[in-house]
Amino acid sequence: CIGVLTGQMYILEFVLDHNGRDYGRQELTDQGLHLTTSFLKEKGDGSGYGGDWAVRLDAKNEGSSLSEAQESTTHLFFYIADEAGKLITMGSHEPPSRGPVLLASGSHEEIGDWELYLRSEDNLEIHRAGFQTSSMHNLSDLVQHALVTNARQSGNLNLPDMAEDSSNAMIYQVSIKLPAKIDIVFLSGAGSKNPMTAERVNRLTGPMLSTRLKSKQKDFEERYDQIFNINNKIVSKELSVGRAALSSLLGGIGYFYGQSKIALPKGFSQKNGDKYIPYWPAALYTAVPSRSFFPRGFLWDEGFHQLVIWRWDAHISMDIIGHWLDLINADGWIPREQILGAEALSKVPEEFVLQYPSNGNPPTLFLALRDLASGIHAHQFSDEEAEKISTFLKRAYVRLNSWFQWFNSTQSGKYEGTFFWHGRDNMTTRELNPKTLTSGLDDYPRASHPNDEERHVDLRCWMLLATNCMRSIAGFLKMDSSLEKDYYKLSDQLSDFETLNKMHLDDKTGAYFDFGNHTEKVRLRWYEDREAMKRELLRETLEAPQLQLVPHVGYVSLFPFMMGAIPPESWVLEKQLDLISNSSILWTDYGLRSLSRTSSMYMKRNTEHDAPYWRGAIWINMNYMILSGLHHYSHEDGPYKVRAGELYDELRSNLIRNIVGNYQETGFFWENYDQKNKGKGKGARSFTGWTSLVVLIMAESYPSLHR
Repeated sequence: CIGVLTGQMYILEFVLDHNGRDYGRQELTDQGLHLTTSFLKEKGDGSGYGGDWAVRLDAKNEGSSLSEAQESTTHLFFYIADEAGKLITMGSHEPPSRGPVLLASGSHEEIGDWELYLRSEDNLEIHRAGFQTSSMHNLSDLVQHALVTNARQSGNLNLPDMAEDSSNAMIYQVSIKLPAKIDIVFLSGAGSKNPMTAERVNRLTGPMLSTRLKSKQKDFEERYDQIFNINNKIVSKELSVGRAALSSLLGGIGYFYGQSKIALPKGFSQKNGDKYIPYWPAALYTAVPSRSFFPRGFLWDEGFHQLVIWRWDAHISMDIIGHWLDLINADGWIPREQILGAEALSKVPEEFVLQYPSNGNPPTLFLALRDLASGIHAHQFSDEEAEKISTFLKRAYVRLNSWFQWFNSTQSGKYEGTFFWHGRDNMTTRELNPKTLTSGLDDYPRASHPNDEERHVDLRCWMLLATNCMRSIAGFLKMDSSLEKDYYKLSDQLSDFETLNKMHLDDKTGAYFDFGNHTEKVRLRWYEDREAMKRELLRETLEAPQLQLVPHVGYVSLFPFMMGAIPPESWVLEKQLDLISNSSILWTDYGLRSLSRTSSMYMKRNTEHDAPYWRGAIWINMNYMILSGLHHYSHEDGPYKVRAGELYDELRSNLIRNIVGNYQETGFFWENYDQKNKGKGKGARSFTGWTSLVVLIMAESYPSLHR
């Protein structure tokens, strides 16, 4: 792996282009330094497995005159490391003489011998340091320590040009006068005596690299326009933001390897005291919500990621979905968070590391799978692509069935056709409303006192999606067995509108609610423990709970609408449109809030330390799904067609304007947006996961959920 090391906390990073395979371009601004990095990858004659690649660093100083920039020195740091611990040999210490300089070399069983070169036409100075380390996420700490130590010993703030024994990580410090341009080339299957080395380096540096990068940029922009066809649907200033959203999502795709930790049943532990057992060593190729903040795979996020990715490159999407399905165990369970490797583990609080085999997560991968299956039916793909997708779905079918059956058996409710998210804590005294992390909606209010009488309307809708997807795949694969007939039967059962309404509809508001053991009379109250000399914020129940609909209007109330489960002529649809459009409930000028302002839980903290999360903030994945529903009903004949279309246009415009405005102001896509503070970005920044759905909102491209 290779990376750029930075010490600043507030670097602005703009991923401009990324095609997911062999080209990318980004801009970083660090105070006055403007750094454009581009990469290009190829597999040519003589290269090993994976091919060769080049990175161009183009550094300029903004805000300073040319003479000032040339008088000061800028130091760039980057590293190359072998995560398997293989030795890396430090290259030449000779100063560069306009030609390529060998920085490092090594050997790896998958790519053979390799070499790393640097080439620049500018005057520069190179210093190095080698480390033997198993952790790649804390290299900045090693660099800072090495710089300080060398400064004390030599008086120079440079790396020491020394390497530890068996170094598997090499750090480079390149000192330059701005402006400057540097090319770094990695050759696989290389050897110092290989007669083609000079030619391969030349193809990936200097003028030839410049020409090829421009060609790749042009190809990317043309492909983006062809696939998403949004030029006549948005204003020009929004076009580059859409490209950045797609590129950030594709650029965040990573390869992770490690073992999940699976919790043992309560009360059990191993002889060494561990309360978990390791999952098998596994690889995961996946997109991530945020490479800097959430560098790991999330099962429920991934389905939304794939809605974007399959439209750009169905082969990458199938590869990612296949990796996730490879994580399924004999029971049909997939761990919902994939904390694989040191980088991922370093970002996860200890209490969230263990994965519980009784707990699920929304099966959102079926969103993309349903699209792929429907695309074959609609002849969206070439014959060659359709054949590959059909083959993939046929191979995946057994695992998808196993996954579905796990949900159908472990997440089922007390009565036939009912479902609830398992894993809620019915013993907690610290939470205002016990979280439902398994639903993906975390602190969205559910029944106040969890038990097995619960019915969760969102899970029922996810099961309808999964059932319809399995039914669709079985249909085009021409399967005819008792299993496929079961899917048809269950699909009809979960599509029954009268049953849905009987179990979840509040006739007065037209909202769909969960059902469970619930009371509204709960609060958090400080309790004094004088013996321990501390105070605790604990839940107090002021009224006995009873079985009832849980009266909180929010995203969950709209799930049947999102899935197109409401007949277009039904009075319920009118009520749902009323909920969406009411500014006292869900509507804002920046998107739909997650929980109604009328809810008793609106913007309430869940514990002393848990600020409201899904209790009012604007989330793009759910807004996208609601837009999908509006788009569907605006094309269905019925009394509410025109109104659905008007709300669709206004909500779409609000979302695009707010996401684009925040990006242009801050340089970031955000985890969610603040409905109380003019739509400002909140939570994790550089959240390039499902916020990238803005690309599909611009393109007016929605999932094929509706039969």
